[in-house]
Amino acid sequence: MYQRIQPFVEILDSTLRDGEQTSGVSFLPHEKLIIARMLLRDLNVDRIEVASARVSEGEKEAVSMICRYARQIDMLDRVEVLGFVDSGQSVDWVESCGCKTINLLAKGSLRHCQEQLHKTPQEHIDDIVKEVKYAREKGLTVNLYLEDWSNGMKDSPSYVYGLMDQLCDIGIRRFMLPDTLGIMNPLQCIEYFRKMIKRYADTHFDFHAHNDYDLAVSNSLAAVLSGAKGLHVTVNGLGERCGNAPLSSVQVILKDQFHAKTNIIENKLNDISRLVESYSGIAVAPNQPIIGDNVFTQVAGVHADGDKKNGLYQNELVPERFGRKREYALGKNSGRANITKNLEELGLELTPEQTKRVTQRITELGDKKEIVTQEDLPFIVSDVLKHDAPEDKVKLVSYVVSTAYGLKPGANIKVEINGQEYEASATGDGQYDAFVKSLRYIYKKYLDRTFPILQNYQVSIPPGGRTDALVQTVITWNDNGKILRTRGLDADQTEAAIKATFKMLNIYEKEQNNEL
Repeated sequence: MYQRIQPFVEILDSTLRDGEQTSGVSFLPHEKLIIARMLLRDLNVDRIEVASARVSEGEKEAVSMICRYARQIDMLDRVEVLGFVDSGQSVDWVESCGCKTINLLAKGSLRHCQEQLHKTPQEHIDDIVKEVKYAREKGLTVNLYLEDWSNGMKDSPSYVYGLMDQLCDIGIRRFMLPDTLGIMNPLQCIEYFRKMIKRYADTHFDFHAHNDYDLAVSNSLAAVLSGAKGLHVTVNGLGERCGNAPLSSVQVILKDQFHAKTNIIENKLNDISRLVESYSGIAVAPNQPIIGDNVFTQVAGVHADGDKKNGLYQNELVPERFGRKREYALGKNSGRANITKNLEELGLELTPEQTKRVTQRITELGDKKEIVTQEDLPFIVSDVLKHDAPEDKVKLVSYVVSTAYGLKPGANIKVEINGQEYEASATGDGQYDAFVKSLRYIYKKYLDRTFPILQNYQVSIPPGGRTDALVQTVITWNDNGKILRTRGLDADQTEAAIKATFKMLNIYEKEQNNEL
């Protein structure tokens, strides 16, 4: 039933074209350049589709910048732009940007041809032939999309074959077969690809999946099993409606499950995911395979115990493979094994009895829905065991924050740092911003130093929370490349953020003095 799987699968990333069709996503030209650089140089993607022709002047600027960069690193042949059968307008646009490859969009179903173009199949074929001839005269490599190909194979296969019979020998480099509306299942994908491969055995076919039925990855795999030589993906699965096949998932399934080869450098998958997440504003789900925040976090204590015993709860998806590390969650399901793993990473050694008491305390916090982090652990240990660990180096003595209509929010604070009290006041864009500016003023004026930079700020309310619910604030700090996350929980959002800030300051002070 299956063709022999291709020993090598070509990967085209369409984040900068199809991925930008995600609702609310629009990359600036310099953002497109930075993403393209990482895809080509760091991740080693075979091809990138970076734009649609004739969209805007900003798009033209972005494509030109990417092509200049790609030419400098001798990768211009890996940059592609979507174009249209429009009497040479797209070809001229692509050429003017310095790009050498155009992906022409043709109609892959009779319905699209007749109802959208209002043309007969032969009229459409004649137009395509002219467009391909003109593009090749201009020195461009031509690939051809058969838009709505999956519906074409389902409802009008003779139309698809009629196109292919006249187009397969006119110099088109690749035929790209999209499941434009995401309607296929893997069995259909196998059936349709088998028919295409049987009729056009020497043709290079790409497959372009959409995820409307959550089958984009499965269909991509089915296509490769049936003879597809290339797959189209996007970073984080971005794309119109439900998105496209995610690059990270496609890569690991091809490699681990079917031993196919690609050129992807896997330890950069997390980096490109974070970059695109930042620029797109579309958050990655915590449980998204490979790239989600939680996928390498063991929660159940029995799993942490099994990891200590020859990796009983691990598979081939080890976090180090993707530039990440395994973490062990702290909460009501943790158990001693999770606690021990986190204590080991911090260099803290406890007796079995002490570990038991700390575990009980973390379980109590978990029952209250408070998330406990590794950074919290030294404070819990100190609080529970009441040993002779030094007190906090940084303490909040008092503070007042204010806001008023027409005036900038302000903060007056008094803090104790290493036994010495300091006061300061400042205004800011919000109450918390004013508070932090006051702190930074104290550190700079009185201590002649600073503390880590705030990188990300998230606020959440426990599920089922009402207007009086506790607010959890998670702040990510960057200390010269070292990432630190601290959390605060309080009924007041500003107070929760302040708690998270002072957790960070005490960790930072103790690290500066090598006390952790």
